[in-house]
Amino acid sequence: VQLVESGGGVVQTGGSLRLSCAASGRTLSSYAMAWFRQAPGQEREFVARISWAGGSTFYADSVTGRFTISRDKAKNTVYLQMNSLQPEDTAVYSCAAALIVTTGAFEYDYWGQGTQVTVSS
Repeated sequence: VQLVESGGGVVQTGGSLRLSCAASGRTLSSYAMAWFRQAPGQEREFVARISWAGGSTFYADSVTGRFTISRDKAKNTVYLQMNSLQPEDTAVYSCAAALIVTTGAFEYDYWGQGTQVTVSS
């Protein structure tokens, strides 16, 4: 599975961005897809995940109510809609794919290259 993220950028506090993760190379019907983020000097952090088949979602407490993960089966793409962005959301955001529904980064088999999100105060 190849994953390519896009949509990062610089936004002011309170603004919105939508990240995209285009997948190719394999059918995703058995996979869970997730977004993780990593800020400088910090560990990688789980953000949100979605079951490709059923569409069930789960979010980190820090983004619940502000971020929404979704997928478009026809486009083989996962999205992360981020609203009410705060400076602490600044990080490199990466999408990942796993054969199990999990929040553990070590259990994800495939990763994109990441896209930078910067929230200015």
